[in-house]
Amino acid sequence: MNKGELVAAMADAADVSQKDAGACLDAMFETIAAQVSAGNEVSITGWMKVTKANTSARTGRNPQTGEAIQVAAGTRTKVSAGSKLKAAGKS
Repeated sequence: MNKGELVAAMADAADVSQKDAGACLDAMFETIAAQVSAGNEVSITGWMKVTKANTSARTGRNPQTGEAIQVAAGTRTKVSAGSKLKAAGKS
């Protein structure tokens, strides 16, 4: 399912226009991105948790030459599935 199909399904389920459903979906992701960027955790109980995680410096390999390279420490976004989402994937 792509974004257009998701917006159409949301609009149908909520009995709203696709424009309104699309705006709500965009606003949700923009809000999640802003909160995670600020270092806050976003948790939708039973569905998912989105957090910012620190990564440590490590040694990597250049895939073309095999040469060892240093990868700097940084941050990444971590998304964890909640119990309802996990259960949906099992059926």
